[in-house]
Amino acid sequence: MKGQSIKLGISVGDLNGIGGEVILKTFEDSRMLDFCTPVIFASAKTISFLLKHFDLDINFQGVKSADKAIHGKINVVNVWNDNPHIKFGEETPEGGSYAIQSLRAAVDALKKDQVDALITAPINKANIQAEDFKFPGHTDFLNQELAGNSLMFMVSEKLKVGLLTDHVPVKNVSDKITEELIRRKFQTIHHSLVQDFGIRKPKIAFLGINPHVGDNGVIGKEDDEVLIPTLESLRDKGHLCYGPYAADSFFGSGNYKNFDAIIAAYHDQGLIPFKTLAFGKGVNYTAGLNKVRTSPDHGTAFEIAGKGEADIGSFKEAVFVALDIYKKRSEYEELIENVLQKQPRKKQFSGRSRGK
Repeated sequence: MKGQSIKLGISVGDLNGIGGEVILKTFEDSRMLDFCTPVIFASAKTISFLLKHFDLDINFQGVKSADKAIHGKINVVNVWNDNPHIKFGEETPEGGSYAIQSLRAAVDALKKDQVDALITAPINKANIQAEDFKFPGHTDFLNQELAGNSLMFMVSEKLKVGLLTDHVPVKNVSDKITEELIRRKFQTIHHSLVQDFGIRKPKIAFLGINPHVGDNGVIGKEDDEVLIPTLESLRDKGHLCYGPYAADSFFGSGNYKNFDAIIAAYHDQGLIPFKTLAFGKGVNYTAGLNKVRTSPDHGTAFEIAGKGEADIGSFKEAVFVALDIYKKRSEYEELIENVLQKQPRKKQFSGRSRGK
């Protein structure tokens, strides 16, 4: 969108959580409108209630659809006309229902290019389950709705962590990790580092699947039989991938600082150290898709919802990361297009021999 502010579609998440609070407090600072045009998918009644509850002095513009959003304003698309009864801190079916309505409307606008990127406020994985929505979270839903292969990529300024498996029970992790999966996840993260973060030759480290990388098969054979041979094959093709490293000492030793990204075998192996080192400044980015989506690194935080105590740091960072990635992607696509245009056309073989 040359010459115009980048439009960010924003889903409000669970209304009983802290989503609405962190969204509105982020854009309470009018300087944020110099960087982007926010489009919130909810309703004017709901936003008005939240502004009054948190005593925020913010003006917004109601619009019928995202393509009617006004630059320099906080825009609100009316996804529903009723007035939800918000019960801060409670897990209710209504909270899940409105969260999904907001998300579906925001994703639909993203697919139609009515917004440039998507920021999602936290949802509750239990109350979003419905007949037409049976996903463990945003990532799996977006993988269905958008083109590409989604990958949960936790990013901060100094640390980026991807996962081979994400919302999978621990007992099923080893069965899920195959050579094909490792290669696909590696390629997704490698491409994202180049395209979305401008890193020309990424260095990527892998963590072992088992404790101590299996101790030569004593604590499991998955590392020796699947992970190590796959990494050797990737290295043979010139990729800068390293490991596998024992996860228990990798972060505490500071070794993570030597790499552009780390790929963990499963959810807690990667997210516990990430959130310990970057909590409040980390962002959940869905890599591998044709559209940009980020979210804060925290959940609904029902325990503090409605109290005015939510920290906006991670949500604000999610906004800036989405803007940065969108710009980087645009630059990358322009670069690739220019390279293709400059390539000389090959001479066609006429089928005649020299001298005849």
